[in-house]
Amino acid sequence: MKMTNYRWVVMGILFILYTVSNADRANIGFALPYIRREMAMTNTEAGALISLFFAGYATMQIPSGFLVKKFGVRVMFTIGMLFTSLFTGMIGMASSILTLKMLRLSVGVAEAPVAIACTTTINNWFPAKEQGTASGIFLAGSKLGPLIVPPLCAWIISLWGWREIFIFFMVPGLLLSLAWFFLVNNKPGASRFVSTSEADYIANHTILPVVRKTPTMKRVYKLRWLDKIVRAKKVQPLVSSAQVFRSWDIFGAAFGYFFMVGIVSVLMSWLPTYLVTVKKFAIMNTAFVASAPFAGSVIGNFIGGWISDNFLNKRRKPMMMVTAFSTTIMMYSLINAPAEPYLLALLLFSTGILLALGYSAFMVYPMGRTNRETYPVAFSVVNTGGQLGGVFAPLLVGMILDKFNWDAVFMALALGSLLCLAIVSTIIEPVEDPL
Repeated sequence: MKMTNYRWVVMGILFILYTVSNADRANIGFALPYIRREMAMTNTEAGALISLFFAGYATMQIPSGFLVKKFGVRVMFTIGMLFTSLFTGMIGMASSILTLKMLRLSVGVAEAPVAIACTTTINNWFPAKEQGTASGIFLAGSKLGPLIVPPLCAWIISLWGWREIFIFFMVPGLLLSLAWFFLVNNKPGASRFVSTSEADYIANHTILPVVRKTPTMKRVYKLRWLDKIVRAKKVQPLVSSAQVFRSWDIFGAAFGYFFMVGIVSVLMSWLPTYLVTVKKFAIMNTAFVASAPFAGSVIGNFIGGWISDNFLNKRRKPMMMVTAFSTTIMMYSLINAPAEPYLLALLLFSTGILLALGYSAFMVYPMGRTNRETYPVAFSVVNTGGQLGGVFAPLLVGMILDKFNWDAVFMALALGSLLCLAIVSTIIEPVEDPL
């Protein structure tokens, strides 16, 4: 039977939907300065409003892992995306800070199954050798959302106001979630669009073992010095939820992800405020510069995933460590950030690339430590750690700004990235054939 490539169609749908999903969570950052003109709040209160999304999101990660494991990606993704979109639209109708907070929390709760379903789809629909690339594409969608948010929000605010932002962003998610339900099955073998040969390829029953044995691959991947640094070794996969919850490797990845997601959440939510209040940029310059780190992140996710798959033989930890180290430097460099919009945009663009190089590796890493049945639970643990970073970082920024200034914020972010590097250094790099 002819080899189909429907998994890449699924990847395209996934990319678009996750772009919309992340736009729904990011739009609050651009709207925040305008919301605060209508509803007075301190920096700490504003940080708390931002953090409530991540509080709901983090709380529901592990339950979502079990729900996705039980009901599958088709049902849970559709339900999650539908309610994420509905609650997003309702934010535009909020009449008080309390209502805003409740709806922001609800968006986080509703979106929790979406991320787990996305990564489980990649784990189910792609062979191991393509999972890094697929994850890089997927996470590029997570950065494309915040990339398109500033110019769209600036346009909507200039025509109407901040409330219309949320109503506008509600519509695509409602429509696309229905498309997902009808086009994507839980497993490729159950899809009428997938040939038997593609299903076997995805299951690693064909093609992949042949590729691993080629002499060229052996020459390229003789990185003994790197394997010593990242502590590469052959380990048994975690085949039960109990083993997942006893694994330091999974929790170490979660703690490292805590700091990375924290930094991204600050850039997503607080950067427009920084540009308006500190740099005094007009609305269009704010939109242009606020998009820059996420433009870089889109590129960085593609590059990082491709390098991990094609040059590092599916080793994920090296790019995690590269990102943690380089992000430390970039956060510190923002203390003396230029006031000229184009130079600042270039600095933030470079920051986005470096931050994203290893960002997808945190998601892919549990794939190498688990089987396909336990992966949803393992990633839910890692993503819980990451989203807790999203809870604490924006709130911490608000508290710092009420007492100090933005220099202290960037120093705190640099320190967090350095701690990420230290923690990630302790976990094992799982490999099938150690060099």
